[in-house]
Amino acid sequence: MTSVLYDAPGPKAKARNWIYSGIFLVVAAAVLWWVLSALADKNQLDADKWSPFFTDGQVWTTFLLPGLGETLRAGAISMVIALPLGALLGMGRLSDHAWVRSIVGTWVEFFRAIPVLMLMLFGSAFYVQYTGVDSAVRPLYAVITGLVLYNSAVIGEIVRAGVESLPKGQTDAAKAIGMRKGQVMTYVLIPQAVTAMLPALVSQLVVILKDTAIGGAVLGLAELLTTYRQISANYSNTIPTLIVIAAIYIAVNFALTTFASWLEGRLRKSKRTTGAMVPVSQFDAGDNAGGGAA
Repeated sequence: MTSVLYDAPGPKAKARNWIYSGIFLVVAAAVLWWVLSALADKNQLDADKWSPFFTDGQVWTTFLLPGLGETLRAGAISMVIALPLGALLGMGRLSDHAWVRSIVGTWVEFFRAIPVLMLMLFGSAFYVQYTGVDSAVRPLYAVITGLVLYNSAVIGEIVRAGVESLPKGQTDAAKAIGMRKGQVMTYVLIPQAVTAMLPALVSQLVVILKDTAIGGAVLGLAELLTTYRQISANYSNTIPTLIVIAAIYIAVNFALTTFASWLEGRLRKSKRTTGAMVPVSQFDAGDNAGGGAA
């Protein structure tokens, strides 16, 4: 198939693609063999280091599942708050009033520029000094605060880009039948832009879920990743524990992206989309090791 941006490969190009694929598979297999050999040399593949995950139910009921529950709780609360707040910020950036655009734009750029770890630390210090929040739940509050402030700003940019990706004729047609700006945004632009925004939104939701681990490492939130300390202390199997925890993260995020792909397909079939897409890369560039500053 040939299009403006893509030419179907010819026989030589197909042969090169097969060669490159074969080389990649060989290199990948060699790297995998090297990793497994290194683990075996350090006795990390011994059965006694992996058996607790299959024979000792307390590993799951005492550590992994409660940790996963705390991760999902912090992530879900942050998503529920950040999504509508981000939508409001995105609409504010598209306001007809310059003072609204200026205030919202300053807010968005300010919180996008600060690492989420710093926002969590500020949140923790604020709750310690100015509130009576119990110390048992203070890490959860601080993590949610940091995640909401940072990710709502990023989601605001996603919403703005999603709406601006729509044809200008959508707005003109809505105004022609007497719709006000708020009605145009609520009933015409946002419903159509949802599909264009969905890949970038899902990417940001995955970031929220993963960044809960920052709160565990720094603030002591009892989330999934921190459970490796207790498990490895009891069973002396740090690397197997981390591998299992990584597999759990992969499974949860795969379930989230799978659901999003199904939802995107349903939305596209509903004929409420123009086919526009918001590129994820422009919003991922801000995610760094500390949670991401834009």
